[in-house]
Amino acid sequence: MNIRFLETFIWLARLQNFRLTAEKLHTTQAAVSSRIASLEETFGVRLFDRNSRSATLTPAGRKMLAYAERIVRLGDEMRREVEDASGDAGLIRIGVIESIVHSWFPALMARVRERFPHLEVEVTSDTTIHLVQLLRADAVDLILQTDALPERDFVNHPLCEFPMRWVASPALGLAGARVGLAQLAALPILSFSRHSGPHTTLERTFARAVERPVRINCISSVAAMIRLVSDGFGVAVLPPAIIQRELREHTLDVLDVESAFAPLPLVASYRLHSHPLPARIAELATEQARAFVAALGPELEGPSARESGGAAPGAAKSTSATSTAKSTKGAAGGRAAKAAANRKR
Repeated sequence: MNIRFLETFIWLARLQNFRLTAEKLHTTQAAVSSRIASLEETFGVRLFDRNSRSATLTPAGRKMLAYAERIVRLGDEMRREVEDASGDAGLIRIGVIESIVHSWFPALMARVRERFPHLEVEVTSDTTIHLVQLLRADAVDLILQTDALPERDFVNHPLCEFPMRWVASPALGLAGARVGLAQLAALPILSFSRHSGPHTTLERTFARAVERPVRINCISSVAAMIRLVSDGFGVAVLPPAIIQRELREHTLDVLDVESAFAPLPLVASYRLHSHPLPARIAELATEQARAFVAALGPELEGPSARESGGAAPGAAKSTSATSTAKSTKGAAGGRAAKAAANRKR
């Protein structure tokens, strides 16, 4: 039985007019008549009483209408289920660190909703260490975090890097002058969770720079760390990308510290042999992360980096769009000077 013929039957029963039914289904009146005649021949009954103006259901047609509607609904449901099985629906479990939650993750979720409207998303926000454990235990499908997994069973998608800068409350009076590590070591230091990449870097940095023990307070919540530093509890190393509001409102200052801090890498990781969805969303995450970095531009580095020429003290020169523009401008100036010299000759 052709479901399209049943759909034609249902619409003719509703509109009671061959011309209107043909227009609704984007076909011809002859095609509508042919489909109805085929159904009547199949069941051996007359489904409509026809005249020059309308077509009304016969008693047999009224009985058949209820069954036709059920069959068409089942066909629609079957079609949706088959389409969902192709990978655009279902459930995906995403683990994400707070530094991403506070930056481009909301925009990523908007893109996921647009691209996969039938997809159910379950989000877990935690530290990189815990997210890696969840992925290895198959408790999440995709993690957005800072550490590439070394095992061959996992795929790692580089997303972007966030520059890291020392920040403090204006109340501490540290902004506006070069700050030494020994000066920072005398203050409470706030850090990401213990054994995370930034925490390990902090320990190594102070072990080389100062002799006395340094108080490093590990906090798993980035939001809590931002609040504590804003309130003057201590100093921390944070990505300016996630504290744009605090920088605009001057509740946090980016410090000019004598030693640069390694950038924070962001990575999407998922199982190699998994459903296609994690890979598709990892690709969207890559696009969104890079778009975020491009849109933020110089603000990604923080005020002190901009004032010192696009890089933190002691860091390599930036290859950002700002540096590229300067190089282009310099090249253009050189060409202009050369042309002027030629004219004089």
